[in-house]
Amino acid sequence: MKTHKAKGVRREALRLCAGLALGNSTKAEVIGFALCTLLLALSFPADAQQPKKIPRIGYVSGTGDSQTPGYQVEAFRKGLRELGYIEGKNILVDYRYIEGRTDLVPSLVAEFLKLNVDILILTNPPAIRLAKQATKTIPIVMVTTEDPVTAGVVDSLARPGGNITGVSRLTRELSGKRLELLKEVVPGISRVGVLWGTTTGRRNNFQTYEPPARALKIALQSLEVHGPNPDLEGAFRDAVKGRVSALVTVRTSLLSPHAKFIAEMAMKHRLPSMFEVSDFVEAGGLMSYATNDSESFRRAAFYIDKILKGAKPGEMPVEQSTKFELVVNLKTAKQIGLTIPDSVLFRADKVIK
Repeated sequence: MKTHKAKGVRREALRLCAGLALGNSTKAEVIGFALCTLLLALSFPADAQQPKKIPRIGYVSGTGDSQTPGYQVEAFRKGLRELGYIEGKNILVDYRYIEGRTDLVPSLVAEFLKLNVDILILTNPPAIRLAKQATKTIPIVMVTTEDPVTAGVVDSLARPGGNITGVSRLTRELSGKRLELLKEVVPGISRVGVLWGTTTGRRNNFQTYEPPARALKIALQSLEVHGPNPDLEGAFRDAVKGRVSALVTVRTSLLSPHAKFIAEMAMKHRLPSMFEVSDFVEAGGLMSYATNDSESFRRAAFYIDKILKGAKPGEMPVEQSTKFELVVNLKTAKQIGLTIPDSVLFRADKVIK
């Protein structure tokens, strides 16, 4: 209807202008000609300006929930704002949260595939692998804790290939450094419990700690729990029975919602605890050594921007995190009767007092 009206306005404006142009150039006619020219100019945008399609992004988050999305989502949103994107105005982002229910991953990915979103953002390794198998057309931006080459997700970091790219957070590669820091804080440790959770039976999360443990002459005890409802109390009973002298908790979507409980149980059993993400230290854990998550998720927005402007995901190199953070909780150290050496505190990026 609007198009027909616009065409009618243009026809009338053209008729008037033509008539005035053929007549004598009196002052009134010159003014009339100028007015009809303005009317003609204003009539064209009514038909030319079509509503521009707003890109829609599907984001599956391994942490947080709809009420408290968490700093990772906020870092991504900050990255979007820095690039000129305003959610709800020139970009739409639908968020879905796993909330420790890794069994929900297939349905969440399937939901976004059905919606045919313009780009998928995935932070959970099983979700990344699932989406890679399910679609060859929807671009995927990953922010992953796995080595994507070893996991078979990309061909190489320089040229990932297919429809996927993103950021690798080097979580597994820092396993040895975490054990070194634990031994520096507690020189006498000889047995460390590694708490890890899985719904797929993948053991690489635990196995990355084995070579550095042997080099440091530390025995490891696997404290494996399974989803969707991990038996954490049972894991700590096994830790006490096995006489572990410290605890490492592997970062997984299954365990992230239980950060406070795990930190409290470690304190209750006076176990020095090392984590792969600072959330657990904020919740009462002793230490964490990890990549700077905020920077990684902020960079995800960079990939979104490039893809929306026409870049092919498979030709965009996968970035590896370069910023690492040591966080120490002195309140927890005091509660378990542990003194943190100055050599460690001086290197800490954040100290909770």
